[in-house]
Amino acid sequence: MKLQNKALWADAAILLTAIIWGSAFVVLKSALDYVTPIYLMAFRFSLAALGMGLIFHKRLAKVDKATLCRGSVLGVALALGYGIQTVGLQYTTAGKNAFLTSVYVVLVPFLYWVFYRKRPTAYNLAAAVLCLLGVGFLSLGEGFTMGLGDALSLLCGVFYGVHIVLLSRYAQNSDNFSLTTIQFGVAAVLFWIYAGLFEPFPRELGWPAVGGILYVTVFSTMVALSLQTIGQKYTSASHASILMSTEALFGTLFGILILGERFTAQTALGCGLIFLAVLTSETEWSFFRRKPSDPLPPPFDE
Repeated sequence: MKLQNKALWADAAILLTAIIWGSAFVVLKSALDYVTPIYLMAFRFSLAALGMGLIFHKRLAKVDKATLCRGSVLGVALALGYGIQTVGLQYTTAGKNAFLTSVYVVLVPFLYWVFYRKRPTAYNLAAAVLCLLGVGFLSLGEGFTMGLGDALSLLCGVFYGVHIVLLSRYAQNSDNFSLTTIQFGVAAVLFWIYAGLFEPFPRELGWPAVGGILYVTVFSTMVALSLQTIGQKYTSASHASILMSTEALFGTLFGILILGERFTAQTALGCGLIFLAVLTSETEWSFFRRKPSDPLPPPFDE
């Protein structure tokens, strides 16, 4: 497969990841009425690790030490991101939490520069700013103050950014499914430790919770994070972060279509800015620039 075709498939994989994550907001609303957030993630990542392990056990049997170390580092970053975001959500609004977490879109080009000495382009930066503005319009209501929950949400965005940057490098030289399975297992262990220390164990799980856990396990975790890992093998971290940030856009659309949430002018502006960010990242507005190989038009003779 040509590199250009691989890049297109990678973009499609990451965009599908964002769509799946956006749909999960609707499912999780009912599940969280029955189970605390960290226990939900402990169940989610444990079942995902078990499922991936059963499917790819032959690959895991051949895993090398480098892949094991990389998967463990990714699992820690993933668990810190999800865990801190969930704790932060207890002290701030869902809108602020979503917006401040999305700061990874701006951070990823700079984190990649720090880690791997690759300078971000002007288009990377422009797309990141447009995307963050769009998420802000989708997520924030009137007024904005900074508290503990807001600070934790920002910190969560940093760990998400670190995860994206590391994954873009680790996915190049590792078996993607083994890498994904290992990070699920490491994240699950960390979530069980935290939940056991700070949250009461759920005594009864209703069917909405069981259905929600199964949905986020299979689709939001096993399928989506596998697609992210494969997709990031063939695209840059900055580009991937822009595509993944459309999760907020799809989450809003699913909320409107399924939960009957209102579609306002502010929502439309947010969606438009995110679309503009994706367009900037995908095309770098090349259709406005003449290619060097294009011949100049002949002179006009009166």
